[in-house]
Amino acid sequence: MQPIRIAIVGVGKIARDQHIPAIVGNPAFKLAAAASRHAAVACVANFPTIEALLASSVTIDAVAICTPPQQHYEAARLALARGKHVLLEKPPCTSLAQLDHLVALAAAADRTLYQTWHSRHAHGVAPAARLLLQRQLRRVHVTWKEDVRRWHPGQTWIWQAGGFGVLDPGINAFSILTQIITEPLLASAALLFVPSNCEAPIAAEIELTGASGVAVTVELDFRHTGTQTWTIDLVTDTGAINLSAGGSVLSVANELIEPDANVLAGEYESIYHRFAELVASGASEVDARPLQLVADVFMVAKHIAVEAFDMRVA
Repeated sequence: MQPIRIAIVGVGKIARDQHIPAIVGNPAFKLAAAASRHAAVACVANFPTIEALLASSVTIDAVAICTPPQQHYEAARLALARGKHVLLEKPPCTSLAQLDHLVALAAAADRTLYQTWHSRHAHGVAPAARLLLQRQLRRVHVTWKEDVRRWHPGQTWIWQAGGFGVLDPGINAFSILTQIITEPLLASAALLFVPSNCEAPIAAEIELTGASGVAVTVELDFRHTGTQTWTIDLVTDTGAINLSAGGSVLSVANELIEPDANVLAGEYESIYHRFAELVASGASEVDARPLQLVADVFMVAKHIAVEAFDMRVA
C-alpha cells in the first residue's frame, strides 16, 4: 500500500518537536511538502502559504495543520475543498461554528477530518477512564501550571484574541476530563486573569460541575517556573486516582500503575497511527467537547486585569 503523502502547514515549535518526527517515523506516511511563512523543512518542497502549496504540482493526499488556531479554519477549509484529508492540531478552531462547518465540509468531500487531542493519548488516560467506569466520582481538582516562555517562546499569537492564552494548555486538561468522565461537564464560574498588554488570559480559576453534581475545580497558570505541573486528582468512593505529567503517569491510592505493554511510545506517534487508520477506513473523528468547555468558560468568566506580562524569553 502506498504511503499517505502529507504536507505540514505551519512549521513552528510543535511541528518540529512532534509532528515531523512522528510522520517520519511512521511508514504509513511520506512527508512530501511544507507550507510556512517563516520556516522550511529540509528535503521536501516548501511553500510560503497553503494556497501556494495547493496550487502547485506537488501531489499530496493530506495536510497536518499546525498553525496558530486563528488560521486553522481557513487552512482546513481550503484543503478540504481540494480533496485533502485534514489533521488539526489543537485547539481546533476559534469557534464552535467553524469546527461544525469543517465537519460538514469533510463529509461532503468524503475526506477524513481528524481533530487531535494529544493529551488523550498519554499513557495513563485510557486506564484511568476504565477505572472510573467502576467507581463513583466524588470530586476532581486540576492543576495545570507551566512556564509560557518555555513552551511558547516568542509566540505572540497566543496572547491575541482567538489565541486562547492559558486556555491553550488548559484545553489539554479539558480533553482528558471529557475522555475519562462520562457525564457532561458544565462551566459554572471562572476568573480569567488578563495582563494589561494582552487580549487572552495568563491564568484562570475555573469551576465545573458534572451533571450529577460532581465538583471539578481547575487552576491554570502560565507564570509558573520550576517543575512543570500537569495533574488531575480524582476522589472516588473507593479511594484516590491521580494523573500526573499531563496524563502520562497514573497512580491509584498512591500506587503507580505501569502502562499497558502494547501502547505506543509517544502521544504524537499514537495520533498519526490513528490518522492512518481513519484515512484507510474513510472515517472522520471530531470531538468538540473540550472546545465547548473553553467557549463556556469564556462565557461565564469574570475578567480581572493584572500587570503587563513581559513576553521576552529570559
